[in-house]
Amino acid sequence: MSENELEQSVTAVKPNGEGTGISRLNVLRQAPTPEALKLLPEDLAIKYKTVPLSVENSILRVAMADPDDILALEALSAHTKKKIEAIAAGEKDIREAIDFNYKAFGSMSKYLNSIEASKRKDDVEMLKAGAADDSPVAQVLTMIVDEAIKSRASDIHIEPDEKKLRIRYRIDGILHDVISLPIGVMLPLTSRIKILSNMNIADRLRPQDGQFTITAKGKNVDIRVAIINTIYGEMSVLRLLDKALGSMTLAQLGLLPDSQEKMEKMLTAPYGMILISGPTGSGKTTTLYASVNSLDRVGNNIITIEDPVEYRFENINQIQVNAKGGVTFASGLRAIVRLDPDIILVGEIRDKETAEIAIQSALTGHMVLSSVHANDTINVVFRLMDLGIEPFLINSGVIGVVAQRMVRRICPYCAAPVTAPLVERMVYEQVTGEQQTEFMYGAGCKACTYTGYLGRTGIFEILTMTDAIRQLLIDKAPASKIRELAINENLISMAKDGMLKVKKGLTTPYEVLRNIHIND
Repeated sequence: MSENELEQSVTAVKPNGEGTGISRLNVLRQAPTPEALKLLPEDLAIKYKTVPLSVENSILRVAMADPDDILALEALSAHTKKKIEAIAAGEKDIREAIDFNYKAFGSMSKYLNSIEASKRKDDVEMLKAGAADDSPVAQVLTMIVDEAIKSRASDIHIEPDEKKLRIRYRIDGILHDVISLPIGVMLPLTSRIKILSNMNIADRLRPQDGQFTITAKGKNVDIRVAIINTIYGEMSVLRLLDKALGSMTLAQLGLLPDSQEKMEKMLTAPYGMILISGPTGSGKTTTLYASVNSLDRVGNNIITIEDPVEYRFENINQIQVNAKGGVTFASGLRAIVRLDPDIILVGEIRDKETAEIAIQSALTGHMVLSSVHANDTINVVFRLMDLGIEPFLINSGVIGVVAQRMVRRICPYCAAPVTAPLVERMVYEQVTGEQQTEFMYGAGCKACTYTGYLGRTGIFEILTMTDAIRQLLIDKAPASKIRELAINENLISMAKDGMLKVKKGLTTPYEVLRNIHIND
């Protein structure tokens, strides 16, 4: 293409005074037309950092990270046979828009047809085919994982039904139906997952757990797998482990300033036990890791025992629970205390033996971090007593308790003040003592997949063990009386912490109500 032809084939709209750039909000909100997407395949969009927006007659309008890249503009024009009108946009915004707009599911049908055709083979031949990295079933699994990563999913559910294989993603804590596959895909797809996870592919009756790493979108993704047989076949759940969570700090968890100060003060203690509580998926492991990240990993011997070890750290000795090999939380913890530890992280306290060893470790000069399943901070203390730990040991060993939940954050790109439903206004007033009629809500846009929420944050309740609370434990006071005292000593409940984040415009009253039971 000559210089003259090139000048006629491209038009760059620059962001710095020479034209108007396109913001991230607009890149994500603008829906590319199907015709524009067809003109430019995903690999070229990634290569030239561009997103096609619309096509009109001989003009293709695109958003580009660098609209002055003449070679890129020439290549786009040559490929599409169109005049390119380029608008400037941020590189990160372009990448997110590419991930959102190019869906792999459209090209999945050819692989599904190949799998259906192979059903005429016996199981052995099917399994051999599924073992190959370039097999149709391997391509289908890669597409499912790719789309999950694009969608910010934490889990992939592969669930057989009577006539279909249901694929769901958990995004920001909520499950979303994504696609349904023919039920005939279940056996080869499950076998492929088992092969990658080093499971027994012949055993289709007993539950199995495993882990594997897959390369998706140019990076390695660790995936934890659980498979169990249902009445329609084997159901698989794949947990996508976001390594960024393992490097989070306390400041990134969403703690309010006073709560963060309490947490940091507890972690400066030379010994004692700090317990994190909450249901499955409430971010307990993330908080434990953030606590470890705030400690001196060079000057201290930090040893963990976990089930499973989700994230790997430098300068930390991590032990995997292996019940078949005789390594349980209790036996592993018993061995750890003989390894000259300074700080011990126990993934979870589930039984009396583990609780006893953990509390004794805290009493003998070690810092112990662990998690316990309970509804709030006060119930953690009573849970320890249920496990057989005497109140005087709890008083001596436990420094503090953290209870937490995860709530969805309001999408910042479509947030707007809206008059709240009556019940949400009433609960907000009940918890905070303040009246407010309008709160921020997400209207729904492309950035948040029209849910109104983008990402999650934590809501917390932090109990510091004071002398007055210890005395009530010795006196065997009821939980309600201990909670009343703690609130008088400035305990911020999870409900109040959540509503304070509502006031800041971070989440909605509905999200707090969905995750917290608020007493009358």
